[in-house]
Formats: sequence, C-alpha cells, structure tokens
Amino acid sequence: MRFNLIGPFGIVTDSGRAYAPKAPKICQILAVLALQPGEAVATDTLVRELWGDNAPGNAIRTLQTHVYHARQMLEEAQSDSPARELLVTQAPGYRLDIAADEVDVHIFERLVRGAQWELNEGSPERAGDYLDRAQKLWRGPMLSNIPVGARLTGRIAHLEELHIRFLELRVETENRLGRYREFLPELRALVHDYPLHEWFHGRLISALHRAGRRGEALEAYQNLYGILKRELGLEPSTDVQRLQAEILHAATQDAVQLCPRRTTALHSAATTRWEPAVAS
Repeated sequence: MRFNLIGPFGIVTDSGRAYAPKAPKICQILAVLALQPGEAVATDTLVRELWGDNAPGNAIRTLQTHVYHARQMLEEAQSDSPARELLVTQAPGYRLDIAADEVDVHIFERLVRGAQWELNEGSPERAGDYLDRAQKLWRGPMLSNIPVGARLTGRIAHLEELHIRFLELRVETENRLGRYREFLPELRALVHDYPLHEWFHGRLISALHRAGRRGEALEAYQNLYGILKRELGLEPSTDVQRLQAEILHAATQDAVQLCPRRTTALHSAATTRWEPAVAS
C-alpha cells in the first residue's frame, strides 16, 4: 500500500487500486500519521492539527470517532487484497503501521538525497536516474485537496523547499552532462515560475552563453536586473555580474578577431586623451 501526499491525498492499495477518501479530517489524520510511519503520534498533536487553538470540549471523543471511521475506510480500501491492520492505538496516541517506502513524500526525499550523493561523487548519469524517478512522484503541491493545520503546514513548507532543491539538482545534472541547449526551455520555465530565485536566472544566462546565444544571455541578465531592482531594490550578485562581464569580454574578443583594424582604431580613439588646440 502507498499513501500519496504529494498532490491530492490518496491511497494506492497493494493490488494497485487508487482510493480517494472523501472525509477531510480523516485525510488530515492519516496524513499526519503517514509522515511518521511506524511511530506513535500523540493525541494532542492530532487535536491541534484538526482544530488548532479552537478545539471543542469533546475533541478527544470526536477524534476517536474519526479514527474509528478511518479504520473502516482503510479496511474498505483493502477490500480487493489481503487486509492489514494499519491504524493502531499506541500510547500516547495512534500509529500508522506502514514503512517509510509506502509514503510518497519519504520516497521523494530519499531519491533527492540519492541524486545529491551521486552528483557529489561525480556520477551525473546516476543522479539523473534518481531525479527521473523523483519527477514521476511529483503531482503538484502537497495535500492540495484537503484543509491543513499547523503540523501539516510546516511539512508542506519543508517539501516545497525540497522540491526547489530537486529542481536545482536537475539543472546542475543537465549542466554536468553538457545539455545546455536541450534544457533551455525548462530553464526559461523555472525563471518564470521562480522570478526571485537568482540561481535559476544565473544558470539560464550561463546556458545561453555556452550555447552561443550571447545576445539572449545579456537580455536574460537585464531581465534579472530589472526584477531585482523593481521587487527588492537589489542588484544581481557578484557571481552573476562576473558572468555578465565574461559574456561582454567574449563578445569583444570575437569583434577583435572579426575586424581587428577597426576594433583597434575604435579602441585607440576611445582611449586617446583630447586636448584643446593651442593658438600660434
């Protein structure tokens, strides 16, 4: 069985049947428990997730009712395969008796860590394999179809940061493999989706430069400059400014090779000190 928390909440049974629970609070309970597979989660934690600071006086009894219906739902979900007792009462609360590799969030985290390790070891091809498998798990923002409380909100923020790291690793892997041209459309999409993420802009500028599209690289730099100035009152980082200078220098060197006499004359004219004529 697998619990899918990336994208809409859902369950896939051992036989491969997809099951989508309808009760939001039951989904919340199962999501909190699935994030700590095989570990007991305190009753107080579940109460805070469901009601925050406005828990009703009968919150514990209501939680017990939700757990009862969750157990029935899990039994129903397993109607086409051998049933397992998944939701167990264990002090100080409840435990979901599943392994980490039965929760898509934990699988995604493991794959991202594996990709990082392979990249550090100098194996971008193997890193790419990990990232391809992680990509198949990404179905959109975590728990997009249910309300969430403080506990799940924190985990959603963590997964969003992990997803950005996944995207950064994809860019770095493609760079290591020399796929500058092939990855340009995705880099442009990343810059559009994350306009304040300067690293993505820098990789787009660099990829355009390496692909021989220096004019577009300089336009991409100006786009970043405008965004940072307008939104944050900042200039691009030293590394990105250095990249722009490198592109401009390369363009100047190309001009020298194509028309050395004209370039030398222009350079001489630009650097000659002007002095007023002296009357005789």
